[in-house]
Amino acid sequence: MTTVAGEGDSVVTDPGQERRVAVVIEDDLDIRYLLEQVLMQAGFSTVSTGNGEDGVRAVLAHEPVVTTLDVSLPGIDGFEVARRIRESSSTYIVMISAMGDEIDILQGLEAGADDYLVKPFRPRELRARLGAMLRRPRIAEPAAPEVGDPDGTGPLAASEVPVASAAPSAVLSVATVTPEVPAGPVAADPPTSPDGPASPGSPASPVGPADVDGAWAHHNGLAIDQEARLVRVDGVPVELTKTEFDLIATLVETRRRVRSKADLALAVRNDAYVTTHYIGDADRRNVEVHMANLRRKLADDPNAPRFVVTVRGVGYRLTGPGDPGFVAE
Repeated sequence: MTTVAGEGDSVVTDPGQERRVAVVIEDDLDIRYLLEQVLMQAGFSTVSTGNGEDGVRAVLAHEPVVTTLDVSLPGIDGFEVARRIRESSSTYIVMISAMGDEIDILQGLEAGADDYLVKPFRPRELRARLGAMLRRPRIAEPAAPEVGDPDGTGPLAASEVPVASAAPSAVLSVATVTPEVPAGPVAADPPTSPDGPASPGSPASPVGPADVDGAWAHHNGLAIDQEARLVRVDGVPVELTKTEFDLIATLVETRRRVRSKADLALAVRNDAYVTTHYIGDADRRNVEVHMANLRRKLADDPNAPRFVVTVRGVGYRLTGPGDPGFVAE
């Protein structure tokens, strides 16, 4: 069923069941129709617009889970549309454009897109990418009012909950970093500390580069709270996209163990424990692009890295003793 919602806009729904909303911002009628069909098959009702300004208004009005966005639009282009949407919405943005040069993809991701597909695209691939994103929900469950959850795994840090302003946020399904007991100086702590049972794996090493302080994991001036999805550098908040946060969170979790680009591609797709999924050159390049954006936002010089070291031919790891930019805390 199609209902006209405004000039150039339409709402497509299936009356059989309640459905999630997706906004399609595309000026080509044929591609717009194809996207509507793909999204309806994936369980969405769709709101379609033919230009950027109407697209921004549709996102604000309908609060969609997913927004697909063309780059070449009448009026304002897709990059500016993504920036405006990202100022007030946490919708997943998938850019779909015939502009496939590296600079175009970089601009799209920097503008706030979560993914970028080049036309002509494969509908099954689009559905698969949407499914991978939806397995990483944007918003965590509301935090309980009590602030002192003793096992460190619940929604403690109610004071941290105002993260709604960090639009590109999601919840990692891999193990959290919060549980470890600070290593080194607290040698006298009893082994049955309330933080102990929450440890996701091996005990903290006294020489490990990442220290944990309550909900915050610290590394060389970088602080990250995985549950609230907050990042600070020298106490200053840094706003990251969902993928950028997932990358740095994964590296902080594994400390100085090198993570390959394939590992990181699976981690940001929430497939970290699946070894049969195909990882192609495009996935590895996507990790490189997001890592470059992450380093820029963290002011991390690749030539003298403070946080992330590139292991040539392999992948990435956290800095540590012996690396030029590492300062023992």
